[in-house]
Amino acid sequence: MAKRWTVDELVAKSLEDPAVRAEYERHAVADAVSVWLVHYRATNGLDFGQLADRLGLTQEALLDLEAGDVEPPMSVLLHVSRALGVPVELKVDRTGDPAGAETIVIDAARAAKAA
Repeated sequence: MAKRWTVDELVAKSLEDPAVRAEYERHAVADAVSVWLVHYRATNGLDFGQLADRLGLTQEALLDLEAGDVEPPMSVLLHVSRALGVPVELKVDRTGDPAGAETIVIDAARAAKAA
């Protein structure tokens, strides 16, 4: 019988390839933003259009962010934090091991006080 692989095992095996690892690392921040936005929308009972409106973004721009298709610049992350009135806390996994994920917090209120 063939070995049954878990998702974590498949990811770890895939990341042994340097080209795959480089691409995985390159998308880590965009993926973290995607996860954060989808989680925020779901936990706050917002539909897609409502979140786009709160952020002052087009639905196309929000779709790109939620899909992890773009890595937003810091100015966009500060805008998201300011518009929603919450810090944006991203778990950025560049290793394939969630236990090794970095936490990045973008807090527009704190940034404004520091300026």
